[in-house]
Amino acid sequence: MNSNEWLSIGELSHRTGVASSALRYYETQGLITASRSEGGQRRFPREVLRRVGFIKIAQGIGLELEQIQACLVSLPNSRTPTKADWERLSRSWKPLLDERVATLARLRDQLSDCIGCGCLSLRSCALYNPDDSAARYGPGARYLLGDIPSSRT
Repeated sequence: MNSNEWLSIGELSHRTGVASSALRYYETQGLITASRSEGGQRRFPREVLRRVGFIKIAQGIGLELEQIQACLVSLPNSRTPTKADWERLSRSWKPLLDERVATLARLRDQLSDCIGCGCLSLRSCALYNPDDSAARYGPGARYLLGDIPSSRT
């Protein structure tokens, strides 16, 4: 590669809007790779721009770095990923996105009925959680997220 095809960490940060510290972290986690100049400075191949863009989008839809890394491992290291490579990856997100959309729609539809309602019916309140029984379903406001308390089934 000639020198135009390499980006310094500052250039990569500027082009992607991701802090240099985050880029260094991504590198330590194996999400992106860099070479070193003779002076020891990081130099990133230009195709890392797409990988960082992918990481930002994946984080935006709620994927954790471990999930993102698993996706990136499936991409070829020997060449710049093609449109087909990226399409295959994005198709694998469809079930996750569908679940998130359904959760957001459920929250949107229940939110105005729930927050600050002042209701007196703790039996039907989605926030009521006696003895922390919702903990078995996972973190968060489980009944608002769609889990049904065993006392209501």
